[in-house]
Amino acid sequence: MVRLLVSTGEVSGDLQGSLLIRALRGEASQRGLSLELVALGGERMRQAGAQLIADTASMGAIGLWEALPLILPTLRLQRQLRRWLASNPPDGVVLIDYMGANVNLGLRLKSLYPQVPITYYIAPQEWAFSLGDGGTTRLIGFSDRILAIFPEEARFYGERGAAVTWVGHPLLDTLAELPSRDQARQRLGLAADVPVLLLLPASRRQEMHYLLPAMAAAVAELQRRQPQLEVLVPTGLSGFETELSAVLTKAGVRARIIAAGDADRLKPDLCAAADLALAKSGTANLELALRGVPQVVVYRVSRVTAFVAQHLLRFNVPHISPVNLVLNERLVPELLQDQLSSEAIVAEAEPLLDPTSAARQRMLEGYQRLRQALGEPGVTSRAAAAILDLVVPAGGNG
Repeated sequence: MVRLLVSTGEVSGDLQGSLLIRALRGEASQRGLSLELVALGGERMRQAGAQLIADTASMGAIGLWEALPLILPTLRLQRQLRRWLASNPPDGVVLIDYMGANVNLGLRLKSLYPQVPITYYIAPQEWAFSLGDGGTTRLIGFSDRILAIFPEEARFYGERGAAVTWVGHPLLDTLAELPSRDQARQRLGLAADVPVLLLLPASRRQEMHYLLPAMAAAVAELQRRQPQLEVLVPTGLSGFETELSAVLTKAGVRARIIAAGDADRLKPDLCAAADLALAKSGTANLELALRGVPQVVVYRVSRVTAFVAQHLLRFNVPHISPVNLVLNERLVPELLQDQLSSEAIVAEAEPLLDPTSAARQRMLEGYQRLRQALGEPGVTSRAAAAILDLVVPAGGNG
């Protein structure tokens, strides 16, 4: 029996972890390998076949002030994990994204179990930007292999001496069967000719506070201008439904809120049916782009975090959305911090709702270039094979 510990956090990490776990199970089966998968993750990973040590899907925050409420839960989780490791040492470790927590975990595990191979899959995006702490490149010291999902990520770590393999972006593996617009709308109960907007405001609690009010006001104005506009709101985490409904109702938005338990299952239909998305910055931007949905990207953190990042940590990047980072151009609009207002969202969104607009056509053409830059399907299978090759070298067995 080979025991793998897979560690990640937040909604996006839970999604990527679930895709990888399914691939690991399939690869192990082909090799006749008995595999035990234990994880720090979320419900998606559990459903994919991992045994959860703790649920970390809701433990995510960007920023200094925003992270304060997570200090005590994180300390409790660390104690819980130390107790578990004492009686259940892993044969291999896979770290997925989740920068601060996973870098600290990797350092600790390499100290406790220097012989246990550690794979970092979806490394921190320091190839694109850094908050200036100078610490995230520490992962090169404890990672036996980095599996890069972006070409520039592979180059960045390779130039710094890491053992790195570019496998491509795992979202490519979710595109095999995309429904047509008509099929999707029929399944969702939407008329074929109405405009449809997809609203993706939050996968973290802080984002509900900082992003949703401006997004809700913008959607209300768009519905005032286009009364037929249908609004679909898939919930990022279970428990967000009530707050989403309250804020949208207060703003005067007519929307269909889709529970977190249904959102993943309906995601292909939601994207195929949508004419436009308003989305917070993150992995969702890539999903929308790969599925051909024009989008406006927004993000905001607290003024304290923004001040520290700008003036003390010298945080300065040309783009923040993964779409723009990969292409190194401003393909999708980004409204950040003080730029974020309902009026600015409406100004960017309205042209993209017009099926004949040049702005919409330019974005869709850019999406084709993005897809080509992200590699070929079969990503999670390649990643799973590389992980098991490291844990069980050729000639080994479980």
